[in-house]
Amino acid sequence: MFTPKRALTASALALLAAPVWAGAQVQAVTDLNLRAGPGPQHEIIGVISKDGAVKLDGCLEQSNWCKVGYDGAEGWAYGEYLTATVTEKYIPVVAKDSPVEVTTVTYENTGEADAPLGAIGGAITGGLIAGPAGVVAGAIAGAAAGEAAVPDEEVVTYVRTNATEPVYVQGEVVTGVVIPEEVQLTDIPDSNFRYVYLNGLPVLVEADSRTVIHVVR
Repeated sequence: MFTPKRALTASALALLAAPVWAGAQVQAVTDLNLRAGPGPQHEIIGVISKDGAVKLDGCLEQSNWCKVGYDGAEGWAYGEYLTATVTEKYIPVVAKDSPVEVTTVTYENTGEADAPLGAIGGAITGGLIAGPAGVVAGAIAGAAAGEAAVPDEEVVTYVRTNATEPVYVQGEVVTGVVIPEEVQLTDIPDSNFRYVYLNGLPVLVEADSRTVIHVVR
């Protein structure tokens, strides 16, 4: 049986927003991985395009992962990058102070990919850090920066052919997030970028700020 999931504060209530129920359409604020299960260790089965509308089935009670449908496929996406428009503002469906109300769903462990992150080779504790303006604003700004900083083909080829030890952290890989200090970055010859294989994907990182500026797909 489904039960409502919501997190309301005084400031959120002041928005007087209508709830969003399972089956409603929300959208991704940046290119977002569609995964086979609720976690960064699960296989990427597709990519939700920036501003792409998804069918929201619901979100896990104790997690930021949501079950969605997109372009004929069903999978899981990180809810902090799925938004509904509330009073002309983008509001993440699972943010701490979000007035958006969604249905709780469950997930049944089915295989090796359901092991905790700490049991996966290369995994670390901690998580990706949102930009200084917050998760959604950081993702939007990061996406714009990523579009403006498309790397040379030589850089992409180097990263693809020189894989590093994979690292897994809580959260999802999108442009605009900041990588924790404990994650080691690798230099790229004749480039101002560094890179790391993070949550199943190679990403280019601005060295000084440790901000993801491009996801290599």
